[in-house]
Amino acid sequence: MPRASRSASRFTLFAEAALAALVVVCPLALGGAAGWLLGPLVLLSGAAAVLAAIGAKRQGQSLRVPLLAVPLAVGAGLCAVQLVPLPDGVLRLLSPEAAGLREFALVPLGLERARPVSLDPSATWRELAKHLAYLLAFLATVQVSRSRGSRERLLAAVVFTGAGLTVVGLGHALLGVKSLFGLMHWMHARPTLVTPFGNPNHLAGFLALASTLGVGLALTRGPQSRALPYALAAGVSGLGVVLSLSRGGIAFFAFGQALLALFLLRKRHTSGEGAPPVWARSAAALLGLLGVLMVGAYTAADGLWAEARTADSVEKLRQSKVALWPMLADAARAFPMLGMGRGAFEAAFPRYQTEPNPNTFTHPENAVLQVAAELGALGLVLLAVAVWGFLRLLRREGLETVDLAALAGVAALALHDLFDFSLELPACAVAALVALGVVARPRERAVEEKAWCARPSGAVLGVGLAFTAVALVALVPGRHRLGDAEAELVRLVTSGASAQDVHARGLALVDRHPSDYLLYRLMASAHAARGREGAGEALALVNRSLYLAPLDASSHRVAARALLALGRSAQGFLEYRLAHEAGDATVLLGEALPQAETLASLTVLTPRSPATAVRLLDALANTPGRLALALDYSGWAREYFAGQPEAAALWAREARLRILRGDLETAEAARAQVERLAPDALDTHLLRAEVLRAQGKREEALHALERLLARFPGNVALSFQLAAQQLDAGLTRRAKDTLQALAPFITDYAQRARLLAMEAACLEREGLLSHALERRQTAARLAPGADAFFAVARTQEALRRYDAAARSVHEGMRHLPAGARAEARAWVSRLEGAERERVDSRRKTLSEDPRAAELEHLLRGPDVDGEAPDAH
Repeated sequence: MPRASRSASRFTLFAEAALAALVVVCPLALGGAAGWLLGPLVLLSGAAAVLAAIGAKRQGQSLRVPLLAVPLAVGAGLCAVQLVPLPDGVLRLLSPEAAGLREFALVPLGLERARPVSLDPSATWRELAKHLAYLLAFLATVQVSRSRGSRERLLAAVVFTGAGLTVVGLGHALLGVKSLFGLMHWMHARPTLVTPFGNPNHLAGFLALASTLGVGLALTRGPQSRALPYALAAGVSGLGVVLSLSRGGIAFFAFGQALLALFLLRKRHTSGEGAPPVWARSAAALLGLLGVLMVGAYTAADGLWAEARTADSVEKLRQSKVALWPMLADAARAFPMLGMGRGAFEAAFPRYQTEPNPNTFTHPENAVLQVAAELGALGLVLLAVAVWGFLRLLRREGLETVDLAALAGVAALALHDLFDFSLELPACAVAALVALGVVARPRERAVEEKAWCARPSGAVLGVGLAFTAVALVALVPGRHRLGDAEAELVRLVTSGASAQDVHARGLALVDRHPSDYLLYRLMASAHAARGREGAGEALALVNRSLYLAPLDASSHRVAARALLALGRSAQGFLEYRLAHEAGDATVLLGEALPQAETLASLTVLTPRSPATAVRLLDALANTPGRLALALDYSGWAREYFAGQPEAAALWAREARLRILRGDLETAEAARAQVERLAPDALDTHLLRAEVLRAQGKREEALHALERLLARFPGNVALSFQLAAQQLDAGLTRRAKDTLQALAPFITDYAQRARLLAMEAACLEREGLLSHALERRQTAARLAPGADAFFAVARTQEALRRYDAAARSVHEGMRHLPAGARAEARAWVSRLEGAERERVDSRRKTLSEDPRAAELEHLLRGPDVDGEAPDAH
């Protein structure tokens, strides 16, 4: 028999096997996110393309290149253009942003060589390899799919891979295993269905395509015994979509099924013979799938309801991903011609981020904005060509049921990518390309179709081999990843390496990833750690970091340290404030406030938020030795935020500060202001009781608080104040009852620590010092602070545990400013002296009475530390 008449060449079968392996391996490689996947992706795609071309040559067939191959090929060409180093003038013309980065950040660091358009060349090299691999896989699928058996097997690989993933997820759920196969723990993802996909949206996209293809294969004419496995696999994959709890995945999966039903209805009206039986089977299959989904929805009802509540209004939807589109579009408009570089979005976007966000944007999660940002206007043209090619496939005559299913599934996946980025990873991208390649296969009787065809020849095979070789070569510079560079420099900084070593290695990494702000910031932090000597270099580097990421809070913090080291306090505290406004919730109280010594520094530090000013004022009031500064700041804050709703809280703090200072007349006047601004607030009544108590009207204050507690049962602040006044009045039992009634309403560690401290005070009143000490130690662990540790020390001193008390005082001193430790040091000296006297006295007793040691052992019993019993 002549070769041309064979149904399939063995080379074509080998190409089919390579494509099927690609379909299975990509999802298993963490949904296509594994870094090692690109090598197998290129090798398998290249092998499939070359083998398919050899098989076509053996069979005397032409190679068909559909219109959908054009965006892939031209996209790869654009990636290559983005990687060409350009002279400064040409770079400024094609990408002013890339030229500006080179001039501002790189040239002053001595990195003066020509730069490409891509702002992350390593990522663009990887994308070049992926585009070429996708092109080769798509063309190989088109050729292999000439055989009905081959295309059914390729689609079956997608279908059963999806079903297998769902079974893996169900197995994890039944066994209660939260890590992948019990070995790999997800660091950031918390998928409800544990599979190799860490992202539930990507999992839902792949499973939706697999389920839709399964329905198409089940509806293909043939024995029902062959249709049953496909129908079951489609149902299992559909169940996986529901159990993934991906709102977008479930919605667009339903859309895909509705679209398939519409296509089948249209086919029924346009086809002739055999339409009623096919339609009856279609309805049965779709109803069966609907039943499976209803079971899945019932099983995951609680999770689905929780997800639905997160998007139960138009306002919440507006504040989700859609709200980010204008900011993402602005970033895309900054690169109108050639884009920022394919794959460079993660590194380049922070420069254009206008709203603080704790998460890193690796993708825009919108296919149109992704293409516009990374490839520019030409990328949008290619996207339009891809859409046009898809519509041409949809309009082809003689489409089979499985073809309609493939088109419906791919359409749903593509529309889902308006809110996600599943197609940016190889798992979903390869599955979609295989499905489209099956539909775009050559037709024997469709000679009128417009498509570029070529006879298999040495030149065509050479092109396939050349594309494969280029993709493999691209993986060499593409092996350098952004995360690896950052992790390497972080390890160098945290290991205590010298600033010079960090700087030298950082420059090499910046040369590879010029738009990664974190590399500049890490070098800056290493220089800032040298104090005034390295502050100038730190500022120069952190300015580059802020140029690339204006909203990076940590960069503002490094800048503040460098400026303060140079004595530029106003600018330094302004940087601390900017760090706070960029999302650093701890910088003001944890680092900035302890260094603020003047009212001018505090005013620069304060953002336009009365609530933050109240927190700053509370921190100042609770720091020993800063009462005068707190009063000055209170006066400024009340004037600055006058007329705003939080003004009453500022007046209340003023009153309490005056009580601490003993200025009762001014405290009464401040209380009157609070009552005028917020007459019905609970804090107003509490403040009135505090003022009464300070004025010596303790009984009147106590009765007022007890009446308030009847109106506000379970109120934490009120109960604490009432218990404190009951203790002062000697009503220890009533104070304990108040605290016991409060215990169920405690909500955080700080409240728990205060409750324990007050319970300890009650126990001390009753002489149970050891029990009191246990509670004070627990309170100090829950809410570490100078007062907490000093309270522990006082109790230990009362128990004559002088050595332990000295250690507790040392712990408390760590929480005090350097200028407020003199009194604590004197306390430590006194405790150490008392401990020496105790030890000397014991030694003297033992030396004078030989039986004292044995007697002491009998008296101590299990108390191996030799501490005195409680004083009752």
